[in-house]
Amino acid sequence: MDIRQLSYFVEVAKHKSFTKAAQTLHLSQPSLSKMVKNLEEELDVTLFDRSARQIALTDAGEVVVEQAQKILNSLDDLSASLYDVMNLKKGKIKIGLPPVISTLFFPTIIAEFQRMYPEVAILLAEDGAKKVEKKVLEGDVDLGFVMLPVDHTKFDVVPFVHQEIKLLVHESHPLANRDLVDLIEFKEDRFLLLSKEFTLNSRTKEFCRNQGFEPKVAYESSQWDFIVGMVEKNLGVTLMPELICDRVKDGPFRTISLSTTFPWMLGIIMAKNRYVPYISRSFISLVKSLPNT
Repeated sequence: MDIRQLSYFVEVAKHKSFTKAAQTLHLSQPSLSKMVKNLEEELDVTLFDRSARQIALTDAGEVVVEQAQKILNSLDDLSASLYDVMNLKKGKIKIGLPPVISTLFFPTIIAEFQRMYPEVAILLAEDGAKKVEKKVLEGDVDLGFVMLPVDHTKFDVVPFVHQEIKLLVHESHPLANRDLVDLIEFKEDRFLLLSKEFTLNSRTKEFCRNQGFEPKVAYESSQWDFIVGMVEKNLGVTLMPELICDRVKDGPFRTISLSTTFPWMLGIIMAKNRYVPYISRSFISLVKSLPNT
């Protein structure tokens, strides 16, 4: 077997489709199918169950894809290590992050990083935290910025923000003049949340349940500013990080602290046991050095 066979096999497993994998690899489907078939014959196992409409890995296939990914990751690490030696301040860095984090922190971070490393390209992939975690594990991005905690068996974590989630309500709300509330006092209110691909969605619902009620979700959106706009129109209440609440304090809003702390902890995640390139380490050092992080 060779590296090309393994990489082609992993791509088919990733897409669960010979057709989609062939398109990604810019190969004909017959050529890709033959390559995978040759690998199966060489290993004397069946890697894919082809009986259903969508192919699936067999038990043997699961074992092979796990080991193949480790081999491919090791080769990527070798290439990255050599590149670091030869090009200490050039290249690119791919970062996955939710829109909330990108809006609050990244204009400042990117401006400073580009000043330090003008020849480094920064590629941003904006997604919910769950998708960011997946992209980090699959090697689609070098670093991910997510809400903590995460699975420490899969990720190395560098914490960089620890704040509180607070209630944001319209100034006409009956409890708007309170400085501190029990969240259960809002059990009859309509809640406005970030959509389900964002960790804050599930954490908010879990927090409400721990306070003794199921939140009445009126609307979910992938855009935090849209949610804030709905609060401005008195269409509901929301739970948002303190930084966002501070941004809109001049509008018809009131920010209220919770009697039970709802922490908002962010961290930089990397796939466990993966080589961290020089440029990624420099980026992490910069983030840790900036104020308000």
